[in-house]
Amino acid sequence: MVTIADVARAAGVSPSTVSYVLSGRRSISEDTRRRVQHSITELGYHPNAGARALASSRTNVLALVVPLRTDLNVPVVMQFVAATVTEARTYDHDVLLLTKNEGPDGLRRIAASAIADALIVMDVETSEPRLPVLRSLHRPVVLIGVPSDPGDLTCVDLDFTAAGSASVTHLADLGHREIALIGPSPAVYKRGTSYAGRFLRGFRQTATKRKVRAGSFPCAPSYDALRACLDDVFARHPGVTGLVVHNEAILGPLLSELNRRGKQVPQDISVLAVCPEDMAEAQSIQLTSIAIPAAELGSLAVEMAMRRLDDGGQAEVRLLSPRLTERGSTGPAPSH
Repeated sequence: MVTIADVARAAGVSPSTVSYVLSGRRSISEDTRRRVQHSITELGYHPNAGARALASSRTNVLALVVPLRTDLNVPVVMQFVAATVTEARTYDHDVLLLTKNEGPDGLRRIAASAIADALIVMDVETSEPRLPVLRSLHRPVVLIGVPSDPGDLTCVDLDFTAAGSASVTHLADLGHREIALIGPSPAVYKRGTSYAGRFLRGFRQTATKRKVRAGSFPCAPSYDALRACLDDVFARHPGVTGLVVHNEAILGPLLSELNRRGKQVPQDISVLAVCPEDMAEAQSIQLTSIAIPAAELGSLAVEMAMRRLDDGGQAEVRLLSPRLTERGSTGPAPSH
């Protein structure tokens, strides 16, 4: 096994100099730094993670808090997880995935155990009950989601209010005057999950502005729930010609059920989905969609956490503009 002494000998410096190059704790000339880095590469030296953590008072671990509730779409959540893990490795950090519902007591336990340098928290509620504890942890915290009062916490998310508005604008521009939103599970709205409420607000505000008749219908992620939801949509909105689907779990069953009811997409009814692009493209009819940028959000969350960890940084709220891609599932409103 290659040791730090081997690197020092090859570079013609002392072992302490190699340590300073690795830790960045002392100014080293550029020439010496290059020689040490060259020796590290040539010899294939890998610093001992435990020793490095002790020297820096860091664990080189980020905690990702994401409760896997029954109403969350696991494939979408795993896109966030994969992006977080990939980006964390570029900073030489690992990710500890915490899938239990880590309420205030759980967060205190994480902080007290010193098992992570920073926390990234998903499934954020509008009136987020964990905020007081998160502010008291003395560790960088990044929320993927935006509560009503983020205060001094750093947040990153899709601008769901703008996304809700964009979905209505797209259909209204195509001549649709009666549309329906098939949203997440009723439990998501009852819990006050931030993204769902913000999307619904943008949807309703723009529908009113564009004089579009619009209804919203929560839908649990099951075929029976979907059928009952569509029964309700068509009973209350018999003239509906456009559906906005903010519920990734029902996209495939929805297209099958519309076909079973004799409704062609997009000739009879247009469908716009809010989902990751790979999901929109994988359906039997490629769906016009507003992208859920899971990979970008996961990467940004890590970048923001590391910036707060390294230099304190300023708290910020960053919302990504929605990106709408037209495919084959939306078209002009039928004349009838």
